[in-house]
Amino acid sequence: MGRRRQGESEDRRGGGEATEQVASESRTDRLRIRAAWMYFVEQMTQNEIADVLGVGRVTIVRMLADARARNEVKITIESELSEIVRLERALEKTFGLQQALVAPLSAPNADPIPAISAKTGSFLSDTMKSGMRVGVGWGQTLFSSLPFISAKSLTDFKVISLLGGVGVVRRFNPAEFAWRFAQIFQGDGYLIPTPAVVDSVETKIALVERCGLQEVFEMANVLDAVLLSVGGIASATTFSRGGFLKEADREALLARGAVGDLLFHFFDRNGDLVDHPVNSHVMSVDVDRLRKAPIRILTSGGEEKTEALLGAMTLIAPTILITDEESARRMLDAVSGS
Repeated sequence: MGRRRQGESEDRRGGGEATEQVASESRTDRLRIRAAWMYFVEQMTQNEIADVLGVGRVTIVRMLADARARNEVKITIESELSEIVRLERALEKTFGLQQALVAPLSAPNADPIPAISAKTGSFLSDTMKSGMRVGVGWGQTLFSSLPFISAKSLTDFKVISLLGGVGVVRRFNPAEFAWRFAQIFQGDGYLIPTPAVVDSVETKIALVERCGLQEVFEMANVLDAVLLSVGGIASATTFSRGGFLKEADREALLARGAVGDLLFHFFDRNGDLVDHPVNSHVMSVDVDRLRKAPIRILTSGGEEKTEALLGAMTLIAPTILITDEESARRMLDAVSGS
């Protein structure tokens, strides 16, 4: 088990009071438009909207009045956020999410990672609280979200890496993300100091039971939240990040219907783990334990990950989905066309 304690906080991200004010106004605008959409388009009651958004009914009344005063509500909701809100509500209803966050793109073919990462960082800044136990995955989207998270000191805050390390030291490394995420909140980081994939089930059992890793895995039973992303099987990304699997393994996984991976657990379009040895050789917390966390955040996007995102809706059953608008449309189109 690896454990570190953050001493001094890194320089605050976000650029000072002006940036914080803009971010606060943006969140307020977004919440107001969501409330207006639910009330005027979905015809939900004010009490129902208050329950969904987690605020008081008086706040909803104030938001609706403010939306009307700003001329955002006429016959339809007139705001650049309305299409984004429509996609978010459609995702929430289709996949049973507590909340969907959709990041707008500058163009349909734009790289979605910067937009998703920014949206993820903003959400995590508001969601992380003192006393939380947070299990984290890895990947480019998660690592890129770090600059968008507002640094603050949280007491009794623990971050648990859910996956062993990679063999080659690279920027997108499970241990590196977990440690830096813990640093932002001046919390404790718990790592799994093993390769991400081992050669046998016997080796995995020995490492967990005889090498001091049992405590880390037991902590996964009492997580308050998990923060995850998925990898697509069609690209070589998952396999080049550490070189654990050969091309023959990728082809074998494809033949068994794999569409992507979550913490090196490879699954199909229905969210079922495929029959391949890697799923029992991976040094990560198993999916069943992850599903016990009350807050399950999944953040990913991109055309090559559409099938993986659809499978993950069943595999991990996220409570929070953060993606981009084009990925949201592809997911909804795929479900409506099936």
